Amino acid sequence: MPLNPQTKSRLMTVSTATLCTSLFKRGLRNQFIQDVRPLNASLPNMVGEAFTLRYIPAREDLNPITVFQDRTHPQRVAVEQCPVDAVMVIDSRKNARAASAGSILVTRLMVRGCAGVVTDGGFRDSPEIAGLSFPAYHNRPSAPTNLTLHQALDINVPIGCGDVAVFPGDVIVGDKEGVFVIPAHLADEVAVEAVDMTAFEDFVTEEVLKGRSIIGLYPATDPQTKDEFVAWRKAKGR
Repeated sequence: MPLNPQTKSRLMTVSTATLCTSLFKRGLRNQFIQDVRPLNASLPNMVGEAFTLRYIPAREDLNPITVFQDRTHPQRVAVEQCPVDAVMVIDSRKNARAASAGSILVTRLMVRGCAGVVTDGGFRDSPEIAGLSFPAYHNRPSAPTNLTLHQALDINVPIGCGDVAVFPGDVIVGDKEGVFVIPAHLADEVAVEAVDMTAFEDFVTEEVLKGRSIIGLYPATDPQTKDEFVAWRKAKGR
């Protein structure tokens, strides 16, 4: 099922930290992609369904630079097939010694209306990518072409990215800290809960800044805290 627009709007307003807590309540402990960071941390949240590309270790006799002349090369095809509003998620085996892609391919994803791109490897042309109004997350800059270490193989299959299982259609959320993966069937309920959690955390922060103790406040073990939060939320229109 396509991502509910209301769910997307809600996920645009919450943090990956809050989502981590929400999924932990449901028994999922490993949904935050490890060791990736945004190239441009000034952008709004990245939210979209996962469209995946899988690399395997390159074998020299199958991966010369001439393979890019093949119009069916999986990397190029994936860039052209990634749906509008989807996030391309690349399994680069956590190997950033060669680039997963460069600025031209990332620009093409942006122009096509995709929601963002994530790799557990690296991007070349990273200064140019950082200048785009397009969410891109990677481990670190990497100048060598992907062909030196990576062989593009599978499009839109289950992958591992930064030690997290990513299935096509999972909901991907990126913020200034990193990238989180929500199983598709949980996205709607998690989005609602995360908005509520964010409102409560904002209320708590205001109280802490006033000098209030966190005991009984966070978590709200004092009955009056819950009443105060309800009143605060009404006053704030949240």
